[in-house]
Amino acid sequence: MQESEAKKEIDRLKEEINRHNRLYYALDAPVITDEEYDRLVRRLETLEADLPHLITPDSPTQRVGATPLDSFGSVKHSLPMLSLKNAFDESEAVKFDEAVKRGLGLPPDASVEYAVEPKMDGLAIELVYENGLLVTGATRGDGVIGEDVTQNLKTIRSIPLRLLEEKPLPLLEARGEVFMPLEGFKRLNAERDENDEDRFANPRNAAAGSLRQLDSRITASRRLDLFFYGIGNVEGRAFATQFETLEYLKSIGLKHNPLARVVSGINEAIRYHHEIEEKRDSLDYWLDGVVIKVNDLGQQLSLGATSKDPRWALAYKFKPEQGRTRIIGIEAQVGRTGVLTPRAILEPVRIGGVVVKHATLHNQAEVSRKDIRIGDTVIVQRAGDVIPEVVGVVMDKRPVETEPYRLPERCPACGAGVEKKELGGAREGSALVCTAKLACPAQAKRAIEHFASKGAMDIEGLGQGRVEQLYDKGVIKDIADIYGLRHEQLTTLEGWKDKSASNLIAAIEKSKHPLLERFIHCLGIPGIGAHLSSVLAERFGTIGLLMEADEEKLVATPGIDTEKTRNIVGFFKESGNQKIVERLFASGVVPGRTEPIKQGRLSGKVFVFTGELTGFTRDEAGRLVASLGGKIASGVGKKVDYVVAGQEAGSKRAKAEKLGLKIIGEEEFKMLVWGG
Repeated sequence: MQESEAKKEIDRLKEEINRHNRLYYALDAPVITDEEYDRLVRRLETLEADLPHLITPDSPTQRVGATPLDSFGSVKHSLPMLSLKNAFDESEAVKFDEAVKRGLGLPPDASVEYAVEPKMDGLAIELVYENGLLVTGATRGDGVIGEDVTQNLKTIRSIPLRLLEEKPLPLLEARGEVFMPLEGFKRLNAERDENDEDRFANPRNAAAGSLRQLDSRITASRRLDLFFYGIGNVEGRAFATQFETLEYLKSIGLKHNPLARVVSGINEAIRYHHEIEEKRDSLDYWLDGVVIKVNDLGQQLSLGATSKDPRWALAYKFKPEQGRTRIIGIEAQVGRTGVLTPRAILEPVRIGGVVVKHATLHNQAEVSRKDIRIGDTVIVQRAGDVIPEVVGVVMDKRPVETEPYRLPERCPACGAGVEKKELGGAREGSALVCTAKLACPAQAKRAIEHFASKGAMDIEGLGQGRVEQLYDKGVIKDIADIYGLRHEQLTTLEGWKDKSASNLIAAIEKSKHPLLERFIHCLGIPGIGAHLSSVLAERFGTIGLLMEADEEKLVATPGIDTEKTRNIVGFFKESGNQKIVERLFASGVVPGRTEPIKQGRLSGKVFVFTGELTGFTRDEAGRLVASLGGKIASGVGKKVDYVVAGQEAGSKRAKAEKLGLKIIGEEEFKMLVWGG
């Protein structure tokens, strides 16, 4: 066969296979047998093997899984993927509707049009299509930065690699929820039983675990699916309503849940919620509620969003699953900020496919209000179908000898005194707080765990168990100590092998170049989570400028109120925190931007480095300059603005002196890049 003829045959096969993929996976209307489908794929694979230069990214053969990855990259969403505010009963749904009307300036008796759809209990993702071709797929992550799982998403056959549109848009960011159908979930667990592997607790865990496989061939074997629910950035087309958006996505091959529809007014939305809840057990996927969105996109824009969630959407949850068991103990836990939290130790009970052994009791006020005691028989539910909590006590089962529970007057982790503190924000109310701060081992350990966690510095291999061991052995006492760990030091400890020690040291080294927003988040400033860390990174650009920011500059930042301003200023004024940040910098930790910027403090400035730097490697210093808009030159010339001279600077310095260029030392360079 001539190459031109082979190309025509390849194009025909690609088109036919993609059509059958859509019929089978998106429309549930197959027109050929599995055997006939497999023959088409094998024919295409044979032709592409003979002519590999004709393989294109949208070929169906590219779905089967590629070479395993060492780790996932990160992707910054162009628009944040915000979470949804939850409602758990009709009154909260009505309050949402009232707030929408107030925000739109509508009278109380007005009827708002809502788009409603089942709320999938899966994993949120975003697909980026450029000119109709899938180029990137990422998880929601922390809402601002997700994991690049493009390779794995391509294995999901209901996702088109090329959109079904003659003139595709230059850019389309489509958002959806990946899930595992219940039949596939049951089959997967049966296979794991046969292989003597741990079962997945529920379909959501199975979907998340499958999508985050470094070997995409494993993902391909799991038969995941997804429904699309919205868009991010779009170029080349405008939409008037949420449902118009869904129908457009469907027309180009991105299916949405067929149970989605438009209703008039909150009462119809509530009826829809009850209807879907009744159907819940008959569907082949897990649901945990319905989503109610203002249908008019202009009204959505007018209502806007908080730093966490849109004001025009609500997740109206189903009644959580419950179980009955007995409290065999209550323990006080100490969190990262020193707050003491009571937790019930339960006789194991299975709820929603998960064996529950512990349940949150929230705080002392909640324990007293519900009069929860050791020995009580209680009703436990998974709040939001995830976090177990005690709903109430079965009083007629209470033993005679029980006594009311009180949190201890001294910290259970370090023995220091506790003080009552008023909490703001989502944790409004009072709490008992350990006064020892980072001198308390529990707080120190939690701070180290937070620093190393996936949403912060992402140091793989430094989880809770490892932190506990290293802290208890005196190897590390704070976050800066992490960067002093040595291979030979680790291998002397129980449970550490040469490979595990090498892997951790490599992960620590890799973490030295975090995005600025991750670095801010990892410090654990009270009230500053992942989203606000991103806001602060965007606002100030460098950690130095943030550290020196006064209250006036901070309070002018979106989402940063007076309390958070005090927290930030207080954190960086505390001498112990200053020393830890300085030690991190001295260890080579260099926070930077997602990508070089065109406009920054060093925009247009050209740097040359000569001699040995003590606080940076050349690569780290160059990364910092690029993050602020500057450029690095390899040699000295008239266009160079700064020559950074380290120890034993050589001929470049001498040449710079002859040309009259500005020569600075390492300390001056630090002041430039860190905003001093």
